[in-house]
Amino acid sequence: MAGETQNEGAAYSSKVGLIYVFNLIVGTGALTMPSAFHNAGWLLSMVIVIVLSFMSYLTVTFVIECMASANAVLRHHRFKIQEEAVNKKKAKVNAGDLIEELSDEDDENKALLKAPGYDSVPRNLYDIRLRVEMGKMSELFFNKIGVVLFYLCITIYLYGDLAIYAAAVPKSLRDVTCTFKPHSTGNISYRECNVTLDDAMPCWENSHINRMGVYRLYVAGFTFLLGPFVFFNVQKTKWLQIFTTIMRWLAFILMIILAVIKIAKGQGRGHPDAANFNGIPNLFGVCIYSFMCHHSLPSLVTPIKDKSKLLKLFAADYTLILGFYCLLSFTGIFAFNSIQDLYTLNFDPSSSCGDSDDSATNVPTFQYFLSLFPVFTLSTNFPIIAITLRNNLKTLTSYVMQKRKCSNMTDRLFFPLATLIPPIIVALITNNLQFLVGITGSYAGVGIQYIVPALLVYFSRHQSNFNMENKHISPFKHTAWVLIVLVWAFVCISFVTVNHIISGK
Repeated sequence: MAGETQNEGAAYSSKVGLIYVFNLIVGTGALTMPSAFHNAGWLLSMVIVIVLSFMSYLTVTFVIECMASANAVLRHHRFKIQEEAVNKKKAKVNAGDLIEELSDEDDENKALLKAPGYDSVPRNLYDIRLRVEMGKMSELFFNKIGVVLFYLCITIYLYGDLAIYAAAVPKSLRDVTCTFKPHSTGNISYRECNVTLDDAMPCWENSHINRMGVYRLYVAGFTFLLGPFVFFNVQKTKWLQIFTTIMRWLAFILMIILAVIKIAKGQGRGHPDAANFNGIPNLFGVCIYSFMCHHSLPSLVTPIKDKSKLLKLFAADYTLILGFYCLLSFTGIFAFNSIQDLYTLNFDPSSSCGDSDDSATNVPTFQYFLSLFPVFTLSTNFPIIAITLRNNLKTLTSYVMQKRKCSNMTDRLFFPLATLIPPIIVALITNNLQFLVGITGSYAGVGIQYIVPALLVYFSRHQSNFNMENKHISPFKHTAWVLIVLVWAFVCISFVTVNHIISGK
């Protein structure tokens, strides 16, 4: 993923591109958004999510500009080689000879010269016709230290992604299968019993195994079922992704409708604060994680046929996503008195604790579908993300070792285990999804979403000046915007870190 350079491949329209971007961004992070809104207060959360969506869109324009600059650099390099060949009376050299001259490049990069005469007289060097991933962009515009730091950042982010998935699936299964409920005594009512279900409580009545024990058993089962996929390559995932997309949108629409019906009936239990500054750090991390798409932009943008309105396309997407997040979160925080860190768990069959007014629905099919929704969708994505991480680890190791080839044992055993073991250990230690999403977004997410795009666009502007207009240049082209993004990233990281130190978390 990170170091690839390929031709654009099968093309699609701008409208299809809009749908793809929407589906990419709206994922796991959306399920933790209502809890983050609840903890930070509805008004404060709305202000922060608007600011963070704008900052995310700003850096998306940076990445698109860098993609155009990278295309210009690679295309210019190719034309120089062709010109030198002509000057040396090698005009008849075939494409295979040219590819051999570039043998130091990765196999993916050889695609640049596979078609003789391709784009031989470019209308614009900055046309985005080659898929240049962020790893390749970092190699073009950063020095060696910068490249290593980029790969470390994307690796840490993907580790966090896998830890979130490895915790969300077992937690959903645990909460659906564990049936023990504390008895109503004193001021504790059945309506509040979901709040008192901590990990030390038994999973079933008269059982000696507690909820954390059952959760860890599910983590082990999750590992044994999906872990082996990391040792292989997952191909032909088109129908799998279609299935995941359909399931996701059925779940999201159903959750919104059920919450709206509950509020319309006057059964809404939520009375959230307008502002609670203690919830800001987690909200930062959750929002950054929930607006993340930057590392996948080259794969999504390059195949779009008409790229003349890319910035408007992403502006529309971000506006729709912002509205969707607010709708999902606001209906949730006003419908329920307490919000689970994984929002789907508010709809599980045991969440009402016997009080029909507190349940969003009494239809078992809806209850189990929503409760188990993360199990279906996250399980299908886990192997794909794990293989992406494994390949990034290989690329990082190869780059540090100056492209020396690893042994067969290292390639087939070490990298898959190095991919799988750390996130599983994290999942065994904690099932606090909001914490995991917050940490992943607040640190590695800030690097991928803010720092890397800002530095890439700064250096690319100095290294791709070909006296030709870059038609994909960001509207935020003043250097001051780069500085604003870097300062914002520093403020976010500092604020979150100080808060964690003070709170002792």
